[in-house]
Amino acid sequence: MAPLQAQIRAILLPSKSPLVNFRIVFTVGSAADPADKPGLAYLTAQMLGDGGTKELTYRQIVEAMFPMATSVGVQVDKEMTAFTGSTHVENLNAYYKLLRAMLLEPGWREDDFRRVKDDAINAIKVGLRGNNDEELAKEVLYETIYQGTPYGHLTLGSVSSLEKITLDDVKAFYKSQYTQTHLDLGLAGGYPPQFVDRVKSDFKAALPLNGGFQPRKAAPSIPERTRVVIVDKDTRSVAFSLGYSIEVTRASADYAALLLVSSYLGQHRMSSGVLYNRMREMRGLNYGDYAYVEYFPRGMFLMEPPQNVARHHQIFQVWIRPVEPPNAKFALRLALFELEKLAKNGMTEESFDRTREFLSKFVNVLTKSKRAELGYAIDSNFYAINPYNDYLKAQLAKLTLAGVNRVIKQYIRTDRLTIVAVARDGEGLKQQLASEDPSPMTYNSPKPAEITEEDKTVERRPLNLKPQDIVVRPVAQVFQ
Repeated sequence: MAPLQAQIRAILLPSKSPLVNFRIVFTVGSAADPADKPGLAYLTAQMLGDGGTKELTYRQIVEAMFPMATSVGVQVDKEMTAFTGSTHVENLNAYYKLLRAMLLEPGWREDDFRRVKDDAINAIKVGLRGNNDEELAKEVLYETIYQGTPYGHLTLGSVSSLEKITLDDVKAFYKSQYTQTHLDLGLAGGYPPQFVDRVKSDFKAALPLNGGFQPRKAAPSIPERTRVVIVDKDTRSVAFSLGYSIEVTRASADYAALLLVSSYLGQHRMSSGVLYNRMREMRGLNYGDYAYVEYFPRGMFLMEPPQNVARHHQIFQVWIRPVEPPNAKFALRLALFELEKLAKNGMTEESFDRTREFLSKFVNVLTKSKRAELGYAIDSNFYAINPYNDYLKAQLAKLTLAGVNRVIKQYIRTDRLTIVAVARDGEGLKQQLASEDPSPMTYNSPKPAEITEEDKTVERRPLNLKPQDIVVRPVAQVFQ
C-alpha cells in the first residue's frame, strides 16, 4: 500500500498576500449518486458547508465567521465537489479551526438536514423551474444528452428523490466517498509553510484512505435524428439551448482549436462573436448568443466560467438568449444557418488571428486572482496538463488556420442535435417546428439589403423535424 502522505494531493500557490485562499476539492460529485438517489452528493456537500459541527450549531458558525468577514462556499458538479473560502492571515487559525470541523467533524443534525433538503427542493421548484428559463433550458439539454449515463440527472437531483433521501443516506455517502484518494487540498496566499503539514495531517487522520467510486467513462449515445424537448411554461419569451456531446476535454489535442472556434462563434457575455453579431446586432432578435465547449453553469450571473467543474465528458453548446415567441422559429433557423456556414466555409485568416490573439490575452483575465489561479491549478491536475495559463497559450501558439478549419469540419454539425426550448404554448411551438412553413422576420426599421436577402434563405431553411422528434414536457414535471 502506498504511504498515506502520497494519497493527499496538495496544490500550493504561496505568495506574500495577507489573504489565504482555500479550495478543498473532492473529485466526486453527482455522477456517483446511486441510480435511485439523484441529489445525494449535493445534499451531502450542503450538509457540510451549510450545517453545524459536532461542537457548534450552524448559527454559531455563522456568528463566529461574521467578524472575520468570511464564509465557506460549496459547489457540486458531476465529478467535483469544492469547498472554498478565504481569510486574512491574522484569522487563519480561527478560520481553519471552523473549516476543518465543518468538513471533518460534521454535526449531522436533523434540523440542518431538513433545512438543507428544503433549500434544495426550492432551488429546483422556485429557482430553476420558476425563475430561470435560460438555465432551465441548459440543464434540460444536459439531462437529455446524457440520459442513461452517470451525468444523466440534474446535479441537485429531482424533487421526488430529494424528498426520499435520509440523513443516514448522507452519512453513508460521506463515509464512502470523502476519502484521501478523492482529495485535492488547495492553498494560496501568505500562509506559513508549516501550515500545509498541519492541514495534511488533519485530513489524513480523519478521512479513510480509499473510496469506492471511480468515474465511469460511458459516453452518451448519439441520436439518429435531431430531437427537440419543449418545456411548456407560462413565460413571456422563448429560451433555446442546443448542442451535442463531444469527446474533447482540456487534455485533448483538439481542445485549443475547438475553444477558439467557440469563442469565434460567441464568447460568453461578449459582443464579438459571429452569432451575437448576426442575430442581435444586425437583426435585434434577442439579448445575446454564445457558444461553449465546456460546462458553464450560472451563465446568467457570471461573466467568467467557474473553476472546479472539470469533467471527463463535455458538449458543444449554443445558448440563444430569449427571443420573442413570433421570432422563435426564425431565430433557431438562423443559428443553425450560421453553424452551417461555418462548417462549410471555415474561418478566415483574419478571424483566426483575431480570435487567437483575444484568447491569448483573455486567459490572463481568467487567472487574474490567486483564488481563480488556484481553481485552475486544481483543474489542471484533474486533466493532467500544465498550468492552464501556460498550457493554453502554448497550445494556441501552435495552431494554424488549416488545423482549426480541420477541427471545424470534424466537430461542427447541424444534424443529430438536441434542442431544448422553454416556451409558453409548447404544443403550438411543436407544430411550428414540425412544419417547414416559412418563418419570415419583420423589423421595426429598415435593414440593409444583405440582411433582407439572407433572411429569405433563412426563413425557409429546412429543420427536418417530424412530430415524433419533438417532446413537450410541462414544467412541473421537469426534474420532478
